[in-house]
Amino acid sequence: MTAKISDFQNSPVQTGAHKKVSSVRDGTAVPAETTAAPGSPVQITDQARQLASLEHTVQSLPVVNESRVAAIRQALDEGRYQVNPERIADKLLRTEQELSAK
Repeated sequence: MTAKISDFQNSPVQTGAHKKVSSVRDGTAVPAETTAAPGSPVQITDQARQLASLEHTVQSLPVVNESRVAAIRQALDEGRYQVNPERIADKLLRTEQELSAK
């Protein structure tokens, strides 16, 4: 079942300038001390840059390999697609072994 959510403003949440909240007492937020001065430099490691690059690459990839789907669909339509039950069974067993090894 799906439900459509309407009248929802998809806007970014704005927080106070350089304020952090450390705890909540009686429903009121208590600001924590700021640990970094405004405008202090931020250093990003090479590993973080590499992870960001990999994340961008993965997000740009299609979820489905459209050309493979089209080729299989055409093979099915033409009656050329052959199911190999031994291959399917071998891959299922290999996947089960890999999952149980973790």
